[in-house]
Amino acid sequence: MDIVLLLKAAVMGVVEGLTEFLPISSTGHLILAGDLMNFLDKDKRSVFEISIQTGAIFAVILVYWQKIRSTLVDLPTQRSAQLFALNVLIGFLPAVVLGLLFGKVIKAHLFTPVVVASTFIVGGFIILWAEKRQAAGGTAVRVTDADDMTWRDALKVGLVQCFAMIPGTSRSGATIIGGMLLGLSRKAATDFSFYLAIPTLMGAGAYSLYKERALLSMADVPLFGVGLVVSFLSAWVCVRWLLRFIASHSFVGFAYYRIVFGIVVLATWWTGVVSWAA
Repeated sequence: MDIVLLLKAAVMGVVEGLTEFLPISSTGHLILAGDLMNFLDKDKRSVFEISIQTGAIFAVILVYWQKIRSTLVDLPTQRSAQLFALNVLIGFLPAVVLGLLFGKVIKAHLFTPVVVASTFIVGGFIILWAEKRQAAGGTAVRVTDADDMTWRDALKVGLVQCFAMIPGTSRSGATIIGGMLLGLSRKAATDFSFYLAIPTLMGAGAYSLYKERALLSMADVPLFGVGLVVSFLSAWVCVRWLLRFIASHSFVGFAYYRIVFGIVVLATWWTGVVSWAA
């Protein structure tokens, strides 16, 4: 296996792990990083990106293992565990329905660097507005713990998650900021975003890998393995850091990052400094 290709796979794994659960769009960063490094052809890269998402999901499962384990153990007998599992399922369903209906169209027309950069910028301004609104008391916090969410809260967050089908939007950004606007505390919105990520990303990944199974071969195992392991490690570090970060910080810094990064991508595309060809 080409060492340079393995190094590129490791870089993609780092990008996935560090961006999947931050409100800055992992899909957008993977599109831009893959294009800049000329990493694999479009179809194979898509399968690779799906596989390394699995590593990031394993990291979330590890961080939240006690909660996941207790829910599974208590599911047959405890009403609270049943309601929590039901909320996650309700939040997951909108992405399934809309993904099956519009997934192909979105991938065919919106997975471009210009769209990614534009949604980076728009999303940044939305985060600034949401943070300013909460700081001014415009959104009353109704739910301080994800366990206290109603099925209506879960459904609303699930619908907001569907905006992340547009590359550059950020799944975690949509669910966290959307949850805050719907009355969830920053911690409750972040926790539920992580819980919702497990079935959403695993389901989407399994479905996509099944559809694209003809592109896979045993020769790809080292490449995919490197990306998955690096993604797992970097996501584990990132999730643990983010949970500490939100205890005393807002998402304003991520908003400015999105805006500046989006402008840089548009500027380099417009001037031809970088050929964002993907």
